[in-house]
Amino acid sequence: MKNNQTATGEFPEGEPEKIQTEALETETIPLTETEAIKAEAEEYKRKWYSVTAEYENYRRRTALSKSQAYAEGRADVVKGLFPIADNLERALQSCAEENTRKGIEMVLKAFYKLLEDEKITQINPLGEEFDADKCEAIMAILPEEGEASGIIKQVYLKGYEQNGKVLRFAQVVVTK
Repeated sequence: MKNNQTATGEFPEGEPEKIQTEALETETIPLTETEAIKAEAEEYKRKWYSVTAEYENYRRRTALSKSQAYAEGRADVVKGLFPIADNLERALQSCAEENTRKGIEMVLKAFYKLLEDEKITQINPLGEEFDADKCEAIMAILPEEGEASGIIKQVYLKGYEQNGKVLRFAQVVVTK
């Protein structure tokens, strides 16, 4: 005989409800396990998507920082050439011999081509209003009659910028 049935096939009082409840519990256990497994699978899937997204973000960030570091390294190398160009310009101004002058001009032309290729532009603010974001005032002089103050009268050293970032500030003489 199954469960608690008597010889007549009847259940004692209250027993059929207990058996039905037990039967329902055994039937819901597989459903609950299936739901739990599905929920666990969904959790793993969500975590996988999250980790995949984090990895993509990491990959993009590192690629961006790598390219920025490379560009900054190139700019640092070019920065080292600025004083050489300054000296070549001074030599050109004081050079009297024509052949030497042409040679210096050729070297300067090659330097300016290099700057152009690197998208580096000169900051030469002569006659403009002083801009502290691009210039460094090394001296102030009294303005001439009728002249406004804060105007750049002389550029001692040219400045250079690349993509809006100042690589070297222009050193200037400004009116008070």
